[in-house]
Amino acid sequence: MIEVRNITKSFNGLTVLNDISATFESGKTNLIIGQSGSGKTVLMKSIIGIHKVDSGKIMYGNEDFTAMSEKEITLLRQKVGMLFQGSALFDSMTVEENVRFPLEMFSDASKDYWEERVKFCLNRVGLSHAARLYPSEISGGMQKRAAIARAIVLEPTFLFCDEPNSGLDPKTSITIDQLIQEITRENNITTLINTHDMNSVMEIGDKVIFIHQGKKSWEGSKDTIFDSDNEDLNNLVFASNLYKDIKKLHATH
Repeated sequence: MIEVRNITKSFNGLTVLNDISATFESGKTNLIIGQSGSGKTVLMKSIIGIHKVDSGKIMYGNEDFTAMSEKEITLLRQKVGMLFQGSALFDSMTVEENVRFPLEMFSDASKDYWEERVKFCLNRVGLSHAARLYPSEISGGMQKRAAIARAIVLEPTFLFCDEPNSGLDPKTSITIDQLIQEITRENNITTLINTHDMNSVMEIGDKVIFIHQGKKSWEGSKDTIFDSDNEDLNNLVFASNLYKDIKKLHATH
């Protein structure tokens, strides 16, 4: 579990995060949504530690991240997996080598363990057949799956996903969403997903935090979002006529 308590962050006198408190639960896909400029990206970067908050606390389980030393932060980050927006695979490495890279950097385990772990992760994301290929030789969806395998190879307690469906077609996006959710539940990971994809919200939104103008404006799940009377949230989620029709249908049942 990750908990943020009354965190505030400003840049050049402009408050970007204003007294935000939220809990992100283990074994669930926790989505952070909001319009561009709402503060959702700053919130995730603050939780990771890219930005240092002005006030408030960020708790990883019972550990206060905001009070940690550099050494303690380094140890904590070995429990963190990252899935970047553009996959961020190394072009000069094969898929297998990309997945092995975090083990080479941070694991003291034997090379036999490394090989078994890499094989397991590639198999879990359905890429065993692509182990010897380079990123340029596989599709965008396969690159994303390789990035997921790399993100989980160290068996993280916490997983951060930044716009995981960026650049993917709708069918592949659903596959990636479902894979992230399955891995989260299987391993009881605390997963945070920063997204603007409302299909992801409806597909895997176990918990949804809506950030509006730097404040937490709503929280709930994909099952309760249709019942929201938050006008700003409705404008974001139900921008398309399809979702408006779904909400009307939901209201009649």
